[in-house]
Amino acid sequence: MKIDEVRGMTPDQLTEALVNLKKEQFNLRFQQATGQVEKTHRFEEVRRDIARIKTVLRVKQATA
Repeated sequence: MKIDEVRGMTPDQLTEALVNLKKEQFNLRFQQATGQVEKTHRFEEVRRDIARIKTVLRVKQATA
């Protein structure tokens, strides 16, 4: 997810995307524990997307 895409989202959309990414992160951790994970690079991508969304949400809340 690009930062421009994240900045263009509303706070409600950002919150929904954050919940979805947290669920995906949990599923990836579960797959790793059972040895079924196929896309190991996805861990880093999800973690960074979560950080991007949280950053943009904080900025939007600070300006509001």
